[in-house]
Amino acid sequence: MANNNAAQERVLMKGNEVLAEAAMRAGCRFFFGYPITPQTELAAYMAKKLPLIGGTFLQAESEIAAINMVYGAAAAGARVMTSSSSPGVSLKGEGVSYMAGADLPGVIVNVQRGGPGLGGIQPSQSDYFQATRALGHGDFFMPVLAPSTVQEMADLIYDAFDLADTYRTPTMILADGMIGQMMEPVLLPPERDPESLPAKPWATSGTRMEREHNVVNSLYLSPEKLNDTNHERFERYAAIRAKEQRAELMMCDDAELVVVAFGAASRIARTAVRDARAKGIKCGLLRPITLWPFPEQAIGQLIDGGTRAFLSVELNMGQMVEDVRLAASGRVPVSFYGQTGGVLPTPEEVLAAIEQAAATMERGE
Repeated sequence: MANNNAAQERVLMKGNEVLAEAAMRAGCRFFFGYPITPQTELAAYMAKKLPLIGGTFLQAESEIAAINMVYGAAAAGARVMTSSSSPGVSLKGEGVSYMAGADLPGVIVNVQRGGPGLGGIQPSQSDYFQATRALGHGDFFMPVLAPSTVQEMADLIYDAFDLADTYRTPTMILADGMIGQMMEPVLLPPERDPESLPAKPWATSGTRMEREHNVVNSLYLSPEKLNDTNHERFERYAAIRAKEQRAELMMCDDAELVVVAFGAASRIARTAVRDARAKGIKCGLLRPITLWPFPEQAIGQLIDGGTRAFLSVELNMGQMVEDVRLAASGRVPVSFYGQTGGVLPTPEEVLAAIEQAAATMERGE
């Protein structure tokens, strides 16, 4: 890995490789995964570079094995990551639930492909429900960050590790095949000083005869104890909801119609919004950066400021639109436009959806 001065140089890199490089700079020293398109370059980059800095890369025998290795490294206090694509992430669901139940931090990357089933290897956003409605069984949520550029792949991986450690929770980067495979200039973050990483007094890292034994476990035989633990965990989720909502607003100061889009879809929507403005439509863009917690505060503030309608643009059949409707609370209409299966809409197609939504808004429907 480069030194701190070289880290400030702008380089041209593929999104998947940036995720790997930035994770190592953020202090990740353990990676367990299994190859699947379109995220395989991330694991390949880790396999090449992580051992050179004293880290451990292991290609597990399955996705299920990989996530349980993440559990073990996280329990020992390490910064650890795994990555996969849609069906592979489904296989990790049980292990992610165990991590949530044991309050273990770790980062899971999903570079989405089309589905359901094996689907296709083209970019998709059809795992939104899976990520934001709890990946696995039981009562839990986890922070979900959605990059829209290769630069954000680097920036948000740093944030993901910090959120995981701060709140003792698994955290997800929800990207897609388009962002993972594309190349853009990126300013890589500086390497994290290992001494600056947060202490983890709860970890099973050996007592050195200086403290009581730590136990990491997600099994509670007492229903009262499990009830109390879940309530305490949801107090942390409430703090995340209050403090960690993030979104980017574009041309929203006077927008009557606001497009809501994340990830790759937001890049297409950005052009369509500019074209709508050129046609005299008071249109803006809200790009959620956190999908959980969803930026409902920004939705409410826009409505208070005069926004009359929302249009959710997604690479699926309609998932995030449900959160937009919940955040709008019936105060203004919310419509949807999407493509699926790896079909990317053109800016002209999104513009047509904006014009239709604007016309419906003007009719008061």
